[in-house]
Amino acid sequence: MSQTAPQHIVIIGGGTAGWMTANLLAHQWGRLGTRVTLIESSEIGIIGVGEGSTPYLRLFFERLGITEREWMPTCNATFKCGIRFPGWSSVPGYEQYVHPFFNQEDLAVGSEMFTNARLRRRGSVADANPQDFFIAAELARQRKAPHYLPRADGKAAPSTDYAYHFDAGLLGTFLKAHARKLGVSHQIDTVARVDRHENGDIAELLMHSGSLVAGDLFIDCSGFRGLLINQALGEPFVPFKDNLFNDRAIAIPSALDEREDIASETTSTALRHGWVWQIPLSSRYGNGYVYASDFVSPEQAELELRQHMGAAAHNREARHLSMRVGRVEQHWRNNCLAIGLSQGFIEPLEATALMLIQFSVERFIELMEQGEFSRRHQARFNQRINQMFEGVRDYVVGHYRLNTRNDSDYWRANRAHGHVSDRLASILEVWDQGGDFEAELTRHGEALIYQRPSWYCLLAGMGRFPASLQALSAATRTSTLTGEQARAAIARTSRQFFGHGDYLQQLK
Repeated sequence: MSQTAPQHIVIIGGGTAGWMTANLLAHQWGRLGTRVTLIESSEIGIIGVGEGSTPYLRLFFERLGITEREWMPTCNATFKCGIRFPGWSSVPGYEQYVHPFFNQEDLAVGSEMFTNARLRRRGSVADANPQDFFIAAELARQRKAPHYLPRADGKAAPSTDYAYHFDAGLLGTFLKAHARKLGVSHQIDTVARVDRHENGDIAELLMHSGSLVAGDLFIDCSGFRGLLINQALGEPFVPFKDNLFNDRAIAIPSALDEREDIASETTSTALRHGWVWQIPLSSRYGNGYVYASDFVSPEQAELELRQHMGAAAHNREARHLSMRVGRVEQHWRNNCLAIGLSQGFIEPLEATALMLIQFSVERFIELMEQGEFSRRHQARFNQRINQMFEGVRDYVVGHYRLNTRNDSDYWRANRAHGHVSDRLASILEVWDQGGDFEAELTRHGEALIYQRPSWYCLLAGMGRFPASLQALSAATRTSTLTGEQARAAIARTSRQFFGHGDYLQQLK
């Protein structure tokens, strides 16, 4: 693997991870003569827990030149304006909040939320629930798409950020077809044996069919099994069990309500032993309960999910899933690169799985194109990907740390355990003590992963403020915008956007 682009790349495993990887590599290096072969087993199904994304996925499709009109209808995809979190907090006025994606026009009204949050941190009364201040939250309330109607003056609409919901199985099928157009070779077979060189590199794979597959770069997209990275190379796995308790999920689909427009947000509702996602597709709802098996049995968890869903779960089969939450120590070892569930997984609370896949492959491409392969490049890659995983983990752990529920041992344990990173502990301490929060966030730089608006929305949205609040005097008030006034302002802005169902219909 001495060239800038490997000559033959062998990917083990399909699904979203395998086919995203195949597309990115073939798109980047196919013109240089790189061959990409993807081998997947017909015996192993796709887990498909995640059916949501972050806005980063838009860059993936832009890089490949794939329009929303091409892929979204095929994958029953919908738009995602953000994530709503009901039931995580018991603080009056903050029983639910929204983590929105941001719009250029949020610079006016949305910025007032940051000002009000700073006032509340210092003990003054001011409205600071993100769901009252951001356009994306209003679009989700009204079930609108994050796309502007054509402007009468012909001017370009302000930029707005958004993500997607989609059927993971259909997305994998779509990406498979696109990868084949790029020249990716697809084989159905199963690995029987992995042969290695004396230096530890993978030399070739013996398949159940009897064929031998050689390559100079092998990519492990085999899921939680880690067929190459864990089983063949013995790379250690670092569990996140000490501060992310959830290790199971139950998925039950349900029908859309045809009397309503399609929702344009993910809902993550806290229950007694975890949380329930509801993800709207154009064809159905995806529902699932993410929980910790140390606190509740699978049977009890399924009953709790069915009770939460009510009649929508009647006669619907439940699918039980296990999750390996954590990461490998080295994502790139010898001539093997682990991508997707084989490299690690952080529970789907913030829908980061595809972002981590995409970031890992793009970072690998970037380093390879800086020159010849070297151990220095490999070390830099592993350091950055581990930093990415740790930063995402901090933000997700923050949700659990900030909960104020007292209805189960699960929520109390999430709030009380001592396994919090120094970075997260410092962020919470500075926020609670009224210190310079902007400077604190800046201090952590790119390791933070989630930037300023997201941290404000999490901490303010959970109602993390002093219990004793003093009313603002006119002389000390630096923001006069109440939540009611802010919501009225963003409601006026929301009139400029398409209805969600109408825009999806246009894509067809």
